[in-house]
Amino acid sequence: MNDVFLSIGTNIGEREGNLKQAVQLLREQVEVVKVSAVYETAPVGYIDQPSFFNIAVHVQTERTAEEALAVCQSIENELGRVRDIRWGPRIIDLDILLFNQESIGTDSLVVPHPRMYERAFVLVPLVEISESFESGQITQARDTLAKLDLRQEGITLWKKAQDFDR
Repeated sequence: MNDVFLSIGTNIGEREGNLKQAVQLLREQVEVVKVSAVYETAPVGYIDQPSFFNIAVHVQTERTAEEALAVCQSIENELGRVRDIRWGPRIIDLDILLFNQESIGTDSLVVPHPRMYERAFVLVPLVEISESFESGQITQARDTLAKLDLRQEGITLWKKAQDFDR
């Protein structure tokens, strides 16, 4: 069984509903182990857009990394994801952060996610759901997060995990 950590974000439409739909669609294809709280975050890169809701999800699957990526992309497509502005507004975005403890570099997939350690909106929910999971990548995420001033990072708790994922 493969342990996969995902980041899911949205800033178009009914953001909480978008996240819930994405998690439900994941449940239809993989085993969802844990879902983080929902965090509201300022946009990064292209900043002239609404704030995001972000979560992290730990899943287990027999699928390969490329197959897991295909699942993520199929969910994005089903929910209406349009790719027009890099880092721009999106109805849903699913990214593979970690796949087991592997380093993967293909034309379509890079794991660990190349900007994971630069983004509090990824690190905060990831560290939250990975407290019982040990790997060098998770340790690096925890260490990086410990050095950040979250008030300056534009991330706030919007809804606790137990209130979101029922």
